[in-house]
Amino acid sequence: MKYKKIVLAGGNGYLGRVLIDYYQNKAKEIVVLSRHEKFTEQNVRTVVWDGKSSGKWTAELVNADILINLCGKNVNCRYTDQNKAEIIASRVLPTELLGMVIHDMFEPPKLWINITSATIYRHAEDRPQDEETGEIGKGFSVDVCKAWEAAFDKYDTPKTRKINLRMGIVLGRKDGVFPRLLNLVKMGMGGMQGDGRQYVSWIHEHDAARVTEWFYDRPDLLGTFNCTAPNAVKNEQLMALIRKSYGIPLGLPAPKWLLEIGAIVIGTETELILKSRWVVPKRLLDSGFEFEFEKAGEAVRDILNTEK
Repeated sequence: MKYKKIVLAGGNGYLGRVLIDYYQNKAKEIVVLSRHEKFTEQNVRTVVWDGKSSGKWTAELVNADILINLCGKNVNCRYTDQNKAEIIASRVLPTELLGMVIHDMFEPPKLWINITSATIYRHAEDRPQDEETGEIGKGFSVDVCKAWEAAFDKYDTPKTRKINLRMGIVLGRKDGVFPRLLNLVKMGMGGMQGDGRQYVSWIHEHDAARVTEWFYDRPDLLGTFNCTAPNAVKNEQLMALIRKSYGIPLGLPAPKWLLEIGAIVIGTETELILKSRWVVPKRLLDSGFEFEFEKAGEAVRDILNTEK
């Protein structure tokens, strides 16, 4: 086995499952830190923590090969004051706690990857945003990202290399955004959302997992990296790709006014759909990382083939 232990903090969600599947045959042991006892399967086990205080769970971090922090309440909700507070706290508190614990450890994890969000950049339809020249945006979702990254930087961890990974929209078959877009296509509602010109910065779930291993294999890399495929795609184009690949030629569009009504009905925010995220992974490409899925069409076809 390449790895003795990999720890996934908050690893019970969609991306946690992707990482478990990717590393299960590569690691002797995978530990999921969760607020709820969930499962033990083969070499994967759950250890309960509250994400707020130290406890027996800290022993799981000792000499771990990789710690990946995935904590955070789902942002697919209305931005009420209560939800806003929970969204921020569910990210900041566990991240600060991990930093404090790692700072004080004699044998801490070798690598700590904090999964944050590429939505930290401004709405961009004019030019792509990279780690060096990208402009930080404004608004609640950006404030969340800034607080999240500040929590990650709060404690020095001289024995643990840190990667701040600004993740784009992860596309996969089982969960996340893609099954929801596919359902719209199946119902004949798979047209563009809004004016369709907003960019979607995406990454295939397999590449998202491969990126984390890339950082382990490259001890010279640290700091902030964008984690998106090199070729962002406009919303109109992405929906057309899904329709074409699935074999449904037409789809009703959803204008902004309709999205605003629908967002209220289903309890979400239109920003998640209408913000243009044009993000490029400059530092990853400069480091030599090669994506298996560089273009959205390739990713969509692969995901749909998985379904069959």
